[in-house]
Amino acid sequence: MEFKEPFPPAGADGVPQDPRLQPTPDYGTLGPGSDVAGCAPNPAAPAARKSQLPLAHLVAAVIGMSAALIVGMTTKAHPARPGLPASVHNEPASAKDMRQIDDMKPQKQAEVLLELAVSHTAGAVEQISSRADRWNGKVEWDSQIASLTNAALNSNDMKVRESGIEVELAAYGLSKNSASLDYLLRTAESPDHSQKIWALWGLGLMANRGVEPGQIVEVLTRHLDDSDMDSRRWAVEGMALAGTDQVIQPLLTTMRNDPSPIVRERAACSLAESGMFTQEQRMTVVPQLIAFTEDPSIDPQTRQWAFQALGDIAHQRLPNEPGAWRRWYQEQR
Repeated sequence: MEFKEPFPPAGADGVPQDPRLQPTPDYGTLGPGSDVAGCAPNPAAPAARKSQLPLAHLVAAVIGMSAALIVGMTTKAHPARPGLPASVHNEPASAKDMRQIDDMKPQKQAEVLLELAVSHTAGAVEQISSRADRWNGKVEWDSQIASLTNAALNSNDMKVRESGIEVELAAYGLSKNSASLDYLLRTAESPDHSQKIWALWGLGLMANRGVEPGQIVEVLTRHLDDSDMDSRRWAVEGMALAGTDQVIQPLLTTMRNDPSPIVRERAACSLAESGMFTQEQRMTVVPQLIAFTEDPSIDPQTRQWAFQALGDIAHQRLPNEPGAWRRWYQEQR
């Protein structure tokens, strides 16, 4: 089958648009006095951006279907009580639910299931995983999908974050194969800046789903040396999405040494709570973060971000004092 190159969504001016190319709800406020509030998974979005998560504004049909599915899936989770009429047991609720989903167009399937996943409804993540490949080329990137994937990628549940990645790849028309990978690799070297940084994000999505993660990490790591701040920043975001052990040390190095405070903050947030790292992976960076807090050559803002990252990883609020964190870490070991 002929491969049709996917293109990033374009705005009215023809420029590729992706809400990830603007601060998402997990982004903090930079500048003097920043406390990296943005490392939290779901802090309140700035007032000017509140409209970008309109989950309550789904059309009535979707809300109604979501409610029906929640009821059905909840019914499935509880065994039928003995003594009810036999007709009640003739058709499992899950079968009815799946027929309702199957009758929807792929766009609506993706919207309903992703909202259910964000709401932690049992079975929704598995349904997305089983359907996502079939959605490729049939789901369009629009404001509703953008809002739902934003919410999913900011979930405190790693499986829900993975569901957001699956839907985003489908909406971008990116199959998890070598053809889509080659397209992204070419686009990451594009002189068109907006397409380049979109591709760096897309490479992270692909790596997370197991498409040549080693090769992708090598490419993203090279872009950490780019001269422009945006490219370095979106290489960091792509590495956080990849979530492999191989990106941890480059992110630590970037957090310490990058000349841009924006890039340093994003590396800190990626290691602390953003992205696709497990808690075990995040714990491996604790010794280096403690070392950062003791390093007199590190600027005060980055030292503060190191303390904030330690708190986010440990779910502790200890004094901003290296000794306190060293004692805590030794106790954990």
